[in-house]
Amino acid sequence: MSRSAPTTVVFDLGGVLVDWDPRYLYRSLLADDDAVESFLAEVTTPEWNAAQDAGRSWDDAVAALTAQHPNHAELIAAYHHRWTETIGGQIDGTVDLLRELRDTGVGLYALTNWSDEKFPHAEERFDWLSWFEGIVVSGREGLVKPDARIFRVLLDRYGLDPSVSVFIDDNPANVEAARELGFTALRFTGSQQLAGSLAELGLVPNRKEATA
Repeated sequence: MSRSAPTTVVFDLGGVLVDWDPRYLYRSLLADDDAVESFLAEVTTPEWNAAQDAGRSWDDAVAALTAQHPNHAELIAAYHHRWTETIGGQIDGTVDLLRELRDTGVGLYALTNWSDEKFPHAEERFDWLSWFEGIVVSGREGLVKPDARIFRVLLDRYGLDPSVSVFIDDNPANVEAARELGFTALRFTGSQQLAGSLAELGLVPNRKEATA
């Protein structure tokens, strides 16, 4: 049986609409790219940052990591106190698609792994966040993707039906988790690729046909 046409689109934020990367900060603090990569792999690791996305306070996170790496105290603290420098800006092509979807009346929601403490910085910077009818922030829920429970928070809170919902994320594990729950799940690899996928679903005009 064919699926019904989608009426709702759920976006991840970081890596899809927001260009977030701690390298932006640490390239200004460390000697070269090799030093940056080593520091992010061995000290301020993705796993360490994910705990803040799950609700751990940044003060606690910095204190715990500094106890393990006292020689890097200032660099560790910079992740917290200069966090805004990890944001490169918005991903313009995806914001354009978000605007198109808004203008056609598609229901728009966001599901993001993001620290509750840091999310207000995004709200201050990106006015298009107000286009979403609802946003679920992992740090406020104490749950992170790809845990199915945070998807269910989104579905239950806003009364969404995954069978008519599209989910977009750059992380393959999150995409698979959404697919298992019944979403039409798209892995984001670029705005042009996403435009094509949304056109195939009938949600935005086909760019190739529009320019033919």
